[in-house]
Amino acid sequence: MNAVEMAMKMKKDAIRTYCEAAENCSHPAGKKMLQVILEDEKHHLKSLEDTVKKMKIDVSKLSPMRNVRNALESVKDEMRVKRACSLDDMEAFRLAMDMEKECVDFFKKQAAEAPSPEERALFEKLFHEEEEHFRIFANTHSYLDDTGNWFMWEDHSIVEG
Repeated sequence: MNAVEMAMKMKKDAIRTYCEAAENCSHPAGKKMLQVILEDEKHHLKSLEDTVKKMKIDVSKLSPMRNVRNALESVKDEMRVKRACSLDDMEAFRLAMDMEKECVDFFKKQAAEAPSPEERALFEKLFHEEEEHFRIFANTHSYLDDTGNWFMWEDHSIVEG
Protein backbone atom coordinates (compact mmCIF):
# COMPACT_ATOMS: atom_id res chain seq x y z
CA MET A 1 0.00 0.00 0.00
CA ASN A 2 1.53 3.36 -1.00
CA ALA A 3 1.39 6.56 1.06
CA VAL A 4 -1.67 7.97 -0.71
CA GLU A 5 -3.58 4.70 -0.33
CA MET A 6 -2.63 4.55 3.36
CA ALA A 7 -3.78 8.15 3.79
CA MET A 8 -7.10 7.28 2.12
CA LYS A 9 -7.55 4.40 4.55
CA MET A 10 -6.85 6.73 7.48
CA LYS A 11 -9.40 9.22 6.14
CA LYS A 12 -12.03 6.49 5.71
CA ASP A 13 -11.41 5.33 9.28
CA ALA A 14 -11.75 8.92 10.54
CA ILE A 15 -14.98 9.43 8.55
CA ARG A 16 -16.49 6.25 10.00
CA THR A 17 -15.38 7.13 13.55
CA TYR A 18 -16.50 10.78 13.46
CA CYS A 19 -19.83 9.86 11.86
CA GLU A 20 -20.57 7.38 14.65
CA ALA A 21 -19.34 9.80 17.32
CA ALA A 22 -21.51 12.63 15.92
CA GLU A 23 -24.57 10.38 15.90
CA ASN A 24 -23.99 9.43 19.54
CA CYS A 25 -22.81 12.78 20.92
CA SER A 26 -25.38 14.26 23.32
CA HIS A 27 -23.95 17.78 23.51
CA PRO A 28 -25.04 20.12 20.66
CA ALA A 29 -21.68 21.92 20.38
CA GLY A 30 -19.77 18.65 20.50
CA LYS A 31 -22.05 17.11 17.88
CA LYS A 32 -21.61 20.15 15.61
CA MET A 33 -17.80 20.08 15.87
CA LEU A 34 -17.74 16.39 14.97
CA GLN A 35 -20.03 17.04 11.99
CA VAL A 36 -17.87 19.92 10.73
CA ILE A 37 -14.63 17.94 10.99
CA LEU A 38 -16.39 14.96 9.39
CA GLU A 39 -17.10 17.12 6.33
CA ASP A 40 -13.44 18.22 6.24
CA GLU A 41 -12.36 14.58 6.35
CA LYS A 42 -14.66 13.78 3.43
CA HIS A 43 -13.06 16.64 1.49
CA HIS A 44 -9.59 15.32 2.37
CA LEU A 45 -10.56 11.87 1.10
CA LYS A 46 -11.78 13.39 -2.17
CA SER A 47 -8.47 15.26 -2.56
CA LEU A 48 -6.57 12.06 -2.00
CA GLU A 49 -8.75 10.20 -4.50
CA ASP A 50 -8.10 12.93 -7.05
CA THR A 51 -4.35 12.54 -6.50
CA VAL A 52 -4.57 8.81 -7.09
CA LYS A 53 -6.35 9.55 -10.38
CA LYS A 54 -3.48 11.91 -11.28
CA MET A 55 -5.81 14.90 -11.32
CA LYS A 56 -4.59 18.34 -10.47
CA ILE A 57 -6.09 19.48 -7.18
CA ASP A 58 -6.43 22.85 -5.50
CA VAL A 59 -5.31 22.16 -1.93
CA SER A 60 -5.90 25.81 -0.98
CA LYS A 61 -9.64 25.14 -0.73
CA LEU A 62 -9.25 23.16 2.50
CA SER A 63 -10.18 25.42 5.44
CA PRO A 64 -11.44 23.92 8.70
CA MET A 65 -11.51 27.18 10.67
CA ARG A 66 -13.98 28.82 8.27
CA ASN A 67 -16.27 25.79 8.63
CA VAL A 68 -15.86 25.71 12.42
CA ARG A 69 -16.75 29.39 12.76
CA ASN A 70 -19.91 28.82 10.70
CA ALA A 71 -20.83 25.79 12.82
CA LEU A 72 -20.27 27.59 16.10
CA GLU A 73 -22.37 30.52 14.96
CA SER A 74 -25.33 28.15 14.49
CA VAL A 75 -25.14 26.83 18.09
CA LYS A 76 -23.79 29.88 19.97
CA ASP A 77 -26.92 30.36 22.11
CA GLU A 78 -26.89 26.70 23.12
CA MET A 79 -23.19 26.92 23.98
CA ARG A 80 -23.82 29.55 26.65
CA VAL A 81 -26.03 27.08 28.54
CA LYS A 82 -24.14 24.79 30.92
CA ARG A 83 -24.86 21.22 29.88
CA ALA A 84 -23.60 17.95 31.22
CA CYS A 85 -21.43 16.00 28.84
CA SER A 86 -21.42 12.22 28.99
CA LEU A 87 -18.24 10.24 29.49
CA ASP A 88 -18.88 8.72 26.06
CA ASP A 89 -18.77 12.21 24.52
CA MET A 90 -15.49 12.95 26.28
CA GLU A 91 -14.02 9.64 25.15
CA ALA A 92 -15.09 10.36 21.57
CA PHE A 93 -13.11 13.60 21.63
CA ARG A 94 -10.08 11.90 23.20
CA LEU A 95 -10.22 9.30 20.43
CA ALA A 96 -10.63 12.01 17.79
CA MET A 97 -7.56 13.85 19.14
CA ASP A 98 -5.56 10.59 19.02
CA MET A 99 -6.64 9.97 15.42
CA GLU A 100 -5.74 13.50 14.37
CA LYS A 101 -2.33 13.25 16.05
CA GLU A 102 -1.67 10.01 14.18
CA CYS A 103 -2.64 11.73 10.91
CA VAL A 104 -0.41 14.73 11.68
CA ASP A 105 2.58 12.43 12.19
CA PHE A 106 1.82 10.40 9.08
CA PHE A 107 1.25 13.38 6.74
CA LYS A 108 4.34 15.19 8.02
CA LYS A 109 6.48 12.15 7.23
CA GLN A 110 4.85 11.63 3.83
CA ALA A 111 5.31 15.28 2.86
CA ALA A 112 9.03 14.95 3.52
CA GLU A 113 9.23 11.78 1.42
CA ALA A 114 6.71 12.62 -1.35
CA PRO A 115 7.84 11.58 -4.82
CA SER A 116 6.11 14.44 -6.66
CA PRO A 117 5.48 18.13 -5.99
CA GLU A 118 1.72 17.54 -6.21
CA GLU A 119 1.79 14.83 -3.54
CA ARG A 120 4.12 16.91 -1.36
CA ALA A 121 1.75 19.90 -1.59
CA LEU A 122 -1.21 17.69 -0.72
CA PHE A 123 0.52 16.05 2.26
CA GLU A 124 1.77 19.41 3.55
CA LYS A 125 -1.71 20.88 3.33
CA LEU A 126 -3.22 17.83 5.03
CA PHE A 127 -0.55 17.96 7.73
CA HIS A 128 -1.57 21.54 8.58
CA GLU A 129 -5.27 20.72 8.35
CA GLU A 130 -4.90 17.79 10.74
CA GLU A 131 -3.00 19.99 13.20
CA GLU A 132 -5.92 22.41 13.07
CA HIS A 133 -8.41 19.56 13.56
CA PHE A 134 -6.44 18.44 16.61
CA ARG A 135 -6.61 21.98 18.08
CA ILE A 136 -10.34 22.17 17.34
CA PHE A 137 -11.01 18.82 19.03
CA ALA A 138 -8.78 19.72 22.00
CA ASN A 139 -10.59 23.05 22.42
CA THR A 140 -13.99 21.35 22.14
CA HIS A 141 -12.89 18.72 24.69
CA SER A 142 -11.84 21.52 27.05
CA TYR A 143 -15.18 23.29 26.54
CA LEU A 144 -17.18 20.12 27.20
CA ASP A 145 -15.07 19.21 30.22
CA ASP A 146 -15.39 22.56 32.01
CA THR A 147 -17.61 25.06 30.20
CA GLY A 148 -17.38 27.78 32.85
CA ASN A 149 -13.60 27.86 32.92
CA TRP A 150 -13.46 27.53 29.13
CA PHE A 151 -15.48 30.75 28.73
CA MET A 152 -13.30 32.47 31.33
CA TRP A 153 -10.09 31.60 29.46
CA GLU A 154 -11.52 32.11 25.96
CA ASP A 155 -13.01 35.49 26.89
CA HIS A 156 -9.86 36.37 28.87
CA SER A 157 -12.00 37.26 31.86
CA ILE A 158 -10.35 38.48 35.02
CA VAL A 159 -11.36 36.65 38.15
CA GLU A 160 -11.70 39.05 41.05
CA GLY A 161 -11.77 37.83 44.60
